[in-house]
Amino acid sequence: MSPSPAYLNARHTLHLHDQANQLWHQETATPAPSSPLDTLVQAQHRENFDLWHEEDKARDPHATDAAITAVKHAIDRYNQRRNDLVEEIDLHLLEQAEPQNPTAPLHSETPGLIIDRLSILSLKLFHTEEQTRRASATEEHRLRNRERLALLTTQRDDLAQCLDQLWSDILQGRRRFKIYRQMKMYNDPNLNPVLYGS
Repeated sequence: MSPSPAYLNARHTLHLHDQANQLWHQETATPAPSSPLDTLVQAQHRENFDLWHEEDKARDPHATDAAITAVKHAIDRYNQRRNDLVEEIDLHLLEQAEPQNPTAPLHSETPGLIIDRLSILSLKLFHTEEQTRRASATEEHRLRNRERLALLTTQRDDLAQCLDQLWSDILQGRRRFKIYRQMKMYNDPNLNPVLYGS
């Protein structure tokens, strides 16, 4: 028996992302996830959260070469895990949605990929909102970021609606999706010529 459309609920996903952003920036643990899907969504968001802050460090003009090298390695690890978790989310949802309608049109973007985009948008919203009240910034800077915040909010709301619609369409047999493996090559010692060549 297929789950109800509420099994994957975009508003709930946004809440998980926003709650985690607040708590993790305060170095506080998030509440225990209430479902296997929540566990995966939270873990995937954590990779994006850590990746975001490593990317900030990579742009430090005073960073030493050794520090940049360490940051680059960390970015690779977070990005690999981020993509692995997108696939895990999709695999979990695919199991929940079986059997899919094999004649339904194939959707090019999976639910997991949309959740990843929502995760990144939540981080953009969090950090843009910070800029709207940054005491050391000019009023022009704060105003520009209020405008960005409004646009990002609209974009995330639109994407959340797309996720809910896609999940509903999948359960109703109007759309289907497949697992798309990322096939990352740069971290694989058997595929990256710099690694296997050394």
